[in-house]
Amino acid sequence: MNPLILPVKALKKIAEAHGYTATLIALVEKVNDAQKLVIAQKITNRFGEDLTGKTFGVWGLAYKPETNDMREAPAIYVIQNLVQKGAKIKVYDPKAMTEAREHYLKGIENITYCNSKYEVLENSNALLLLTEWKEFRSPDFEQIKAQLVTPIIFDGRNQYIAYDLEDKGIEYIRIGK
Repeated sequence: MNPLILPVKALKKIAEAHGYTATLIALVEKVNDAQKLVIAQKITNRFGEDLTGKTFGVWGLAYKPETNDMREAPAIYVIQNLVQKGAKIKVYDPKAMTEAREHYLKGIENITYCNSKYEVLENSNALLLLTEWKEFRSPDFEQIKAQLVTPIIFDGRNQYIAYDLEDKGIEYIRIGK
């Protein structure tokens, strides 16, 4: 990491350590934290507050692709929020499965760790794309539609905008809209 580009939380701690109240940085941190739950809120808007009996398939746990780093990853917050509302979660990530199981999602019930992206879909009510891994870029949308209980994709990365999913019979809910 470039030492001149520090995460917001680090900047806030540095400011506090020097006795400075970094109001703008605190506001940025608050916005960043709220942003992590936007997909969870969209799911609640679509399915209701009580998610008992619902299963959601998650593609991507890591903070960003090509790493197993889950520190501050939106997936942690989304999964915790949905489980608290009664949902079951099925997850797949190319590199972060062990990190999730042993650290970041440890002890959270109702999570199933799957061996492939398509296994996640089986009997899930919707697919949540939370990390933009290369292997998720061009999926088989017909297979997604066939395997999901309700063909809905919640795209937390706006990765599928160009695919005209509504024309393929898939409800498409994305960030920023």
